[in-house]
Amino acid sequence: MGAPRNLTRAMLAFGAMLRASGLPVTTSAVMDAVRALEAVDVMDRAEVYLGLRTVLMSRMEEQPAFDRCFEAFWRFHAEEGEGLDGLVAAVQPVRQEEELDSGAIEAAREKQAQVALDDWDQGEAADDEPLEVPGLSDREALMEQDFSTFPAEQLDEVARLTVQIARRLARRVSRRRKPTRRGGVIDLRRSMRANLMKGEIIELRRRARRRRKVRLVLLCDVSGSMDLYSRFLLQFLYALQNVFRRVETFTFATRLTRVSDLLRGPSYKGALRRLTEVRDWSGGTRIGESIREFNQTWGRLVDRRTIVLLLSDGWDTGEPDVLAEEMLTLKRRAARVVWLNPLLGNPSYEPLTRGMAAALPLVDHFAAAHNLASLRDLAAHLRVR
Repeated sequence: MGAPRNLTRAMLAFGAMLRASGLPVTTSAVMDAVRALEAVDVMDRAEVYLGLRTVLMSRMEEQPAFDRCFEAFWRFHAEEGEGLDGLVAAVQPVRQEEELDSGAIEAAREKQAQVALDDWDQGEAADDEPLEVPGLSDREALMEQDFSTFPAEQLDEVARLTVQIARRLARRVSRRRKPTRRGGVIDLRRSMRANLMKGEIIELRRRARRRRKVRLVLLCDVSGSMDLYSRFLLQFLYALQNVFRRVETFTFATRLTRVSDLLRGPSYKGALRRLTEVRDWSGGTRIGESIREFNQTWGRLVDRRTIVLLLSDGWDTGEPDVLAEEMLTLKRRAARVVWLNPLLGNPSYEPLTRGMAAALPLVDHFAAAHNLASLRDLAAHLRVR
């Protein structure tokens, strides 16, 4: 693994440490920090410190916590010649001779999943809270707020609005209409044809909305680079799973996991407990291999009435050729492939990573997924012709 990729992994881990200490560090800020380190002398500890502090700190009150995290994480000494190698040492893969036995690895993965989901569990509604949305006002400020900046006291309101958005999407999947005797809208063409010999229109024909049987397949990235957004996107997928009749949901990082049954139920808090069965939370990302597994094992779920939603930032450690090949297979089977990328909410973001560049030509619609407004705007793209 080359130094740039190691540096990105190290920065993602450092960002997670800062967030755990209370600093509101977004994924886009972490990517800015990676670029900042490319512009400084990584052999100079002072330059690295100032560069990261400039990008990752927004208020002076955050400096004590930042300094503690910096000292704990970045254990390198320029005078000893460690430089970039020292920067990434904390996240290097374990050597073969140092690998844990399979039982210890499985226990570590389970612990990682439990810690990640326990963090999400703070502030959730009670177990017996029904899947309903009381009277809410869609305040535009809340709808436009980036998911990575929500304080804990707003999470319940975000969850309710997420369910409301999912229900609206379910109602607007199709605008196609069929004839009806009452209600609906006037069908002018059929009304004129029925009254051609009568001299005037005395009988109106109507048509009602036709509900086509559209299936949704949801593929959500839960790797480490998606930590800031996975919580909210999985809330959205949980809501879709419980309001759409035909939906299948999968998570992936280094491997694919079907979570449709785990997400069903009246309580998101209960769903979180069941999601501990997913073993690769906050790990690496192999998007191409995960989609290949989906195509080979679950490809029967996708046909010309299926819309595939893929939620990922596109940071892939696999081979771009594999991702391109599997995306082409998916596109040929599905009615539409929609890629939602939370980083697209940043005006300066460009899809230049190898994975995103390989996948983008094979996507029918590429959109942001960084706030509630972006999820609401998805309605226009959930239609099958």
